[in-house]
Amino acid sequence: MTSIGGAEMVDWNLAVATATRLVRPGPEVSRDEARAVVAELRRHAKASEAHVRGFTRMGPEEADDTPVLVVDRPGWVRANVAGFREILKPLLDKMQERRGSSPGGAVLGAVGGKVTGVELGMLLSFLASRVLGQYETFAPATRELPAGSNGGGRLLLVAPNIVHVERELDVDPHDFRLWVCLHEETHRTQFTAVPWLRDHLEGEIQSFLGETDVDPMTVLERVREAAQALVGGRPEGEEDDDGRSLVDLVQTPAQREILGRLTAVMSLLEGHADFVMDGVGPAVVPSVGEIREKFQQRRARGASRLDLALRKLLGLDAKLRQYRDGERFVRAVVDQVGMDGFNRVWTSPNTLPTKAEIAKPADWVARVHRKSEA
Repeated sequence: MTSIGGAEMVDWNLAVATATRLVRPGPEVSRDEARAVVAELRRHAKASEAHVRGFTRMGPEEADDTPVLVVDRPGWVRANVAGFREILKPLLDKMQERRGSSPGGAVLGAVGGKVTGVELGMLLSFLASRVLGQYETFAPATRELPAGSNGGGRLLLVAPNIVHVERELDVDPHDFRLWVCLHEETHRTQFTAVPWLRDHLEGEIQSFLGETDVDPMTVLERVREAAQALVGGRPEGEEDDDGRSLVDLVQTPAQREILGRLTAVMSLLEGHADFVMDGVGPAVVPSVGEIREKFQQRRARGASRLDLALRKLLGLDAKLRQYRDGERFVRAVVDQVGMDGFNRVWTSPNTLPTKAEIAKPADWVARVHRKSEA
C-alpha cells in the first residue's frame, strides 16, 4: 500500500499480531485428534460439492479449483486481514492522500496507523473464535493462503471453532462437521456457478466506500452522533434509531441506499445456504433436526452479556436477521415456482431481489417471472 512518510493508514502487521495475541485458545485436543478433525473436514467439504450441486442444480461453468483450507484461529485472522487490505485499498489510499497534504500528516499517520491496527486486531480477536467457516471472496492468493485461479476465492473451515461448538451443543461431531460444510459449500457454489457475482459485490462495496466522506471533522461529528444514539443521548424530538449498529449510524444517505442493496444480496446468499443445508441435511446428516434446533437456540441467546452488546454494536444481530429473512425468501420462492424458477435469481444483477422483495417474495416472483413470460 502506498504510504506517506513511511506510515500506512492501517498497520496490518500489528493488526495480525494483536489479534493473534488476544484470541482465546481453542478447545483442548490431542495432536492425533486434531489431525483426524482436519482430515474429516476435508472429506466432508469434498462430499458436500455433489450434495449441494445436485440439490441446487447449480454448478461452475468451468472446473472449480477453489481450495479448501482448514485453519486455526490465527489462520482465519491472517486470511481476513489480507481480504480487508485488498478491499479497503482504494479508500485508504484516498484517505492517505488527504492526510498527507495536511500539516503533520506524516506524524499523524504513524500514530494513527498503529492505533487502527490495534483496534482492528481487537475486533478480529473477538470474531476469530466465533466463525465456523467462510467463503473468502476477495483476498489475493499467497503461498500460505492459496486461492482459485479464476478470480480468487477460497473456502475456510475454522477447525477449533467447529470442535468447540459441537462440544458445547453436545451433538454428533461427524454429523455437525458435515452440516457446517454443506452451508459453506453452498457459498462456494454460489460464487463459482455465478461468475458475475463476485465482481458485482466488489463493485457495490467500492461504491459504498467511495461515498465515504474522508474529512476528519465530518467523520468525528458522525461518530459523536452515533455515540449519543447508542447511550440514549439523542437530541430531544429525534426518533429512536431502532437499535442500529455503529456501522449503520455513520452512513451517508447514498451509502444507506447501497447498503440496502448489499443487505438484500447478503440475505439471499445466507438464506440460500441455510435452505440448502436443511434441504440436503435429512438425506445425509441423520441428526440434522437436533443440530438445527440446538444451533438456532445458540444463535438466539448469544454467549454472554458482553457478547450480546458487541454483537449489537458491530451489527452482527443484523447478520442473524439476514439468515432468517433470506431463508424465508428462498423457501417461499421455491414453494411457488420450484428450484429452477428460483434459480432465475442468478441470471444477472437485475434479477437479484431488492431489500423490499426479501420481505415480500411474491413481489420478486411477480417482477422476474411475469417479465420473462411477457
